Amino acid sequence: MGGQAKTKKRNKPKRKENRPGRGDAGIVGLSPQERMQVRMHEKAKKKTAQKYSVQQLLEKTEECMDSFDLDMACLFCQRALDVEPTNQQALDMLGHIYSELGDTQKAKEIFLRAVELSPDEGHSKYMYLGQIHTGQEAVGYYSKGIEALLSALDKQTKTTQAEAGAAAQPEEDTDLPTVKDVSVAYCSMAEIYLTDLCMEEGAADKCKEFIERALRYHHDNPEALQLMASYLFSTERNQEGKEYLLKSVGLWLPFQKQNAASSSSDEGTQSEIPPYESRITTAKLLMESEEYEMAVDVLEALLEEDDEVVQVWYLSGWVCYLQLEKAKEQQKREEREVTGEEAEEWTALKEAARSYLTNAKKLYNKLKCDDQQLHDHVQQLLGELGGETEGEDEPALDEDYEPCSDEEGADGEAAMEH
Repeated sequence: MGGQAKTKKRNKPKRKENRPGRGDAGIVGLSPQERMQVRMHEKAKKKTAQKYSVQQLLEKTEECMDSFDLDMACLFCQRALDVEPTNQQALDMLGHIYSELGDTQKAKEIFLRAVELSPDEGHSKYMYLGQIHTGQEAVGYYSKGIEALLSALDKQTKTTQAEAGAAAQPEEDTDLPTVKDVSVAYCSMAEIYLTDLCMEEGAADKCKEFIERALRYHHDNPEALQLMASYLFSTERNQEGKEYLLKSVGLWLPFQKQNAASSSSDEGTQSEIPPYESRITTAKLLMESEEYEMAVDVLEALLEEDDEVVQVWYLSGWVCYLQLEKAKEQQKREEREVTGEEAEEWTALKEAARSYLTNAKKLYNKLKCDDQQLHDHVQQLLGELGGETEGEDEPALDEDYEPCSDEEGADGEAAMEH
């Protein structure tokens, strides 16, 4: 009996030792909960790989991005990278998703990884890295981005020439780089020499060179034309600067008015209108050029889009004040009596200026801005106009507002100088 028992014991299958295998080397030292998470993630990766292709996952990512469901887009894109960690399209998309979510650090890590894996292809990663860096480091990233753009454009040209004799031409791919992208990249470099590197030796020449290159690739780029205007104003060639400025505004202001009149943004016309911040600069340059009515058109549209930007309220008040002062100077120069119509117009301008500036001051306090120069100028103008408007409604404040940044303060300072 005893021998039989021993025999059974010897023949009993050995229990597996709880030691990590080759595939589990990465979980040594983790807590049981962390090990469970890693194993579940690995299981999900395998299941995803069996169920969806990388291309299908990226299509799902794009659908979520189009519907502004960025969290779900992030999930699908990460699944694609789990299956294919070096997929450049997936890295590029995930970087942009994190950028849209406001996670600059994660976006930066993703784009740097993309650069490491494929330094010579894909320009958008370099453009983003240029945006989040400053000075020469930013210039370096933009330069690499332009190299990648020009290389891609060269390949496109050769492909198009090879397909020129084909019976059916392929549909135009809107994701492919264009000469406008090159122009925009050169504009970004020029802006750095107008701002961060403006004190460097030869900065003005570099700035002009990059603007000229931008215009060479896209002569009707409103941003490039406006940058040339800024450059010319900074070198006191105001008349030339004004010509470039008016040409720039003429290319997009009609579209802005069209969108405002139809109360619905047409995607085609919207793409022709420069970004919000760029149009604030436009308004300041128009004010410097004494094109006040055009500046009012720009500022009114900006307030329609977003009425929580202190600087836009401030500039709207200031332009009314400047219009009033110009009208008074003209009447004085002509040495005549003020007409009844003029008196009404002056009163309207004064009240409009007070109203805008009152809102600027109230919003400034609500947002806890720290641009002292802008605040002091608002106070000065209100003092000259007779004080704040009584019973003025405070601008509505979005729950997701962000306090004023130093960059917005710098823009306010620039407006003061103009």
